[in-house]
Amino acid sequence: MKTLILLFHNNFSNSKANAALAGATQRLCDVALVHMDSLYPDGRIDDEREVARLLEADRIVLQFPVQWYATPPLLKAWQDAVLTRMYYVRYEDEGRKLEGRPLMIAATAGNHRKAYSSNGANLFPLETLLRPLQATAYRCGLPWGKPFLLFGANRLDQPALEREGDKYAQHLKRWRRDRDGRKFPFARKTG
Repeated sequence: MKTLILLFHNNFSNSKANAALAGATQRLCDVALVHMDSLYPDGRIDDEREVARLLEADRIVLQFPVQWYATPPLLKAWQDAVLTRMYYVRYEDEGRKLEGRPLMIAATAGNHRKAYSSNGANLFPLETLLRPLQATAYRCGLPWGKPFLLFGANRLDQPALEREGDKYAQHLKRWRRDRDGRKFPFARKTG
C-alpha cells in the first residue's frame, strides 16, 4: 500500500514546520513525497504526469502551509488542472479509477489553535476553513481522513518540531492501519 504525499510549499527552503513533517515521512515505508513547487516552479502542471502519479497511489496526502485561510496557489492550480481533467473531462478513464482512495490533509498554520476559534483572531476553526477540500474529496469519491494540523508553526523550536514530525509519522501510520483494517466513512460516488 503506497501513500503519496504531495507537498505544496512555495518557500520550502525556509520552512521549518513542513520540512520537519516531510523529514519524518522519510522514516516510513511505502511513502512517496513529491515537492510540487520544485517540480513546477513556473506553475504549469503536467496533468498527464499527475494523473499517472495519483492512479499509482493507494492513499493521498496534500501537505501545505495555510496561507490567508486557503491553500497555496499551486495546490489550487493542481486541483484545477488535474481534478478537472479526471472528473469532468475523462471521468470514465481516470476519475472513476481514483474513487475510493482515501485523502488526508496535513496543514501547518502560523497562529495558535486558540486563534482558530469563534473568539479568536481567525474567527473559524482551521477544520472549518478546510471544508472546501473536504467537499472536493466528497465530490471525487475520496474518503476523507482526519487531517493532521500543526499550529504555531513558525514559533516552534527544534525539539518541538521533531515531536510534531513524530506525531505526523504516527498519524500517517494510524491512518494507513485504519484504511487497511476497516472501512472508511462513506464517500459519494460520482458520475
